[in-house]
Amino acid sequence: MSSMMEKIRKLSDLPRDKAAKLVMFKAFAYFKNRLRKYRLLAAPIHLNSVHFIDFQSKNCFLYEEKDRELYSQLLHDLKRDQSIVQDADRICLHKFNLLGSGDVQLGDKLPWNTDFKVNYTWKNDFYKLIPIVDLSNHADVKVPWELSRFQHVFTLGKAYWLTNDEKYAREFHSQVEDWIRQNPVEMSVNWTCTMDVAIRAVNWIAGAYFFKKSSGIEPSFWGRFHASLYLHGSFIMNNLENRGEHTGNHYLCNLAGLVALGLYFDGFSIGQITSRHGMPQEWLNYGLQELEREMFVQVNPDGSNYEASTSYHRLVTECFLVMTVLCSRNEIVFPENYMERLEKMCQFLFDTMKPNGLTPVVGDADDGRLLIPADYGTWVRNDFRHLLVIAGELFNREDFRYAGREYAEDALWITGPRVMSAAPSALIHQPQRWSAAAAYPDGGYYVLRQGMAYCLIRCGELSFHGHGAHSHNDQLSFELNIEGQDFIVDPGSYVYTADYRMRNLFRSTAMHNTIEIDGKEQNDFEEKVLFLMREQTFAHCDRFGRGYFAGSHQGYVKKCGVLHKREITLTEHSVEIMDKLESLPGHSFADVPPYYATFVFAPGVEVEKHGDKVLLRQQEISAEMTFVNAEHIKIDTCSVSRRYGEKEMSLLLRVKGADRTLRTFMYWSTSEKRGNVDELYQRDRQTDPVLFSLPIY
Repeated sequence: MSSMMEKIRKLSDLPRDKAAKLVMFKAFAYFKNRLRKYRLLAAPIHLNSVHFIDFQSKNCFLYEEKDRELYSQLLHDLKRDQSIVQDADRICLHKFNLLGSGDVQLGDKLPWNTDFKVNYTWKNDFYKLIPIVDLSNHADVKVPWELSRFQHVFTLGKAYWLTNDEKYAREFHSQVEDWIRQNPVEMSVNWTCTMDVAIRAVNWIAGAYFFKKSSGIEPSFWGRFHASLYLHGSFIMNNLENRGEHTGNHYLCNLAGLVALGLYFDGFSIGQITSRHGMPQEWLNYGLQELEREMFVQVNPDGSNYEASTSYHRLVTECFLVMTVLCSRNEIVFPENYMERLEKMCQFLFDTMKPNGLTPVVGDADDGRLLIPADYGTWVRNDFRHLLVIAGELFNREDFRYAGREYAEDALWITGPRVMSAAPSALIHQPQRWSAAAAYPDGGYYVLRQGMAYCLIRCGELSFHGHGAHSHNDQLSFELNIEGQDFIVDPGSYVYTADYRMRNLFRSTAMHNTIEIDGKEQNDFEEKVLFLMREQTFAHCDRFGRGYFAGSHQGYVKKCGVLHKREITLTEHSVEIMDKLESLPGHSFADVPPYYATFVFAPGVEVEKHGDKVLLRQQEISAEMTFVNAEHIKIDTCSVSRRYGEKEMSLLLRVKGADRTLRTFMYWSTSEKRGNVDELYQRDRQTDPVLFSLPIY
């Protein structure tokens, strides 16, 4: 009922003519979809498998069956063989850990259409009539979508090549056959999102290259398999996710699916029915054309992705990287400006990486991948180095190779066995080399490094040029890592539609390391509109350089009459944060409501308040926080999410400001340089006095 009232309210906000057109369009679509449903019930979509009896793809994939023995030997050399077989055996037992479910045994038949976390099943219906989101319950449609992506097939295939055990081929065969039976084309929840259809298609193709010569799979299966795979291509082409205000990672995955399918079925024709389902050459041509175009739509000139999310930057980079390599295997090359932009995307991954190899989870994160060629059950969601090692091979970059040196298996499957020959030079012990400062103004990311101290600041446009679909209220928020240990972190995302209250909490101002005034949000959002946050902050970097950042945002200009300005100064042993609330003409600071600075600590950080000081400890690193113009300091509990669907307890600090300027000082001593933090602070002042010459307001 609340959903219906919400729709009526939105409709009433529109001009009468637009409201009338929208109602007519919705009514037409409703009856059209109903008619389509009954047609499908009477005559389901079907391709006769006889058309595919002798089909063999003539193009190359990322790896080839003829190199099977070489890959098996290299996996053994990497000491990956045992863990791969263990993961594959768990898959055969139907044991999965998806989107925070924990390890679950899913039974003899996989629940393709069920959120098994809450035991909610979406009944089969015409895909456009299936309500995939109901905010009154806790069902998450991403769970059946995730399972139906078949990203676990890669692990089954690797185990098959390693062991020659046909049980892995039979498991692939059984799962695909069961999925096809349970998910008629256009008639289940697993056809409601084209992105997932495309990802499934890419992973089915990956499986075909592993199992195509299996003696444990009956030949007739391949006809049914290819008929269904062909229908995936037809569906994607007819349901492209490019009709909203902006295209994003969903549409890019659509294109990746079309390119992969177009190459797989290249030159294949099934006569008269091609007019209804499209031809693979059309899929390929369209996919290539749009893939190149989207590089300059979705990726900013500085190489950052325009969805204002580091996690989606990873997914988008993966799609471009994998498709670029796949195309090159088939003698399809992209223009120089495309390749330059792609390399910048990888440079962004390199520059934003923390000393511990992880990347701050800024903005939304649902842990989406295209392929998972390694560590299916254990990959770390905020570790993006598996892409850097691939980029190292593609762009012949030793710095990328070295950064991703622990992820050689990922490059082995994507760029080929040559990665093993490059490994010796890449593995020579050398310190990681980063710039002392890296700015990505188009995306709104600024990175400071001093010694082993790292600080990333968020300051820039909301996602999709101000639409804010995947943005959080994180302007002027920051992460702090000291000698590889996280101290102050972004809280993550946790979930999307499964719990709208938690969704809103994790994207709120109060959950980020910035200033909140009078309980108001930097950018307003509606409680049950979960993927919209119109730009109000218009954040701007005022000054940036070695060890120093200054920026501001306008989120409280109209709400409170103040402009929030923040300066951050980083040295090897300290960070200073100065927040200033600058009153606008016609306002005085006396009119400003109470404001608070929040500091979210990484799980495991010990936090103790001693008078007006806060003492921190993370393993061998001790730190001390002090404040100027703080009226009240409070330690509270909070949750931090490092992967979708999971949260863990942590602590945060809430500091109430007593004046228009709040100054925060944090000093630390590390395992390498011990000593009193005040002594280290004074030493840094003498070493680099320029950093400590900031004006006091």
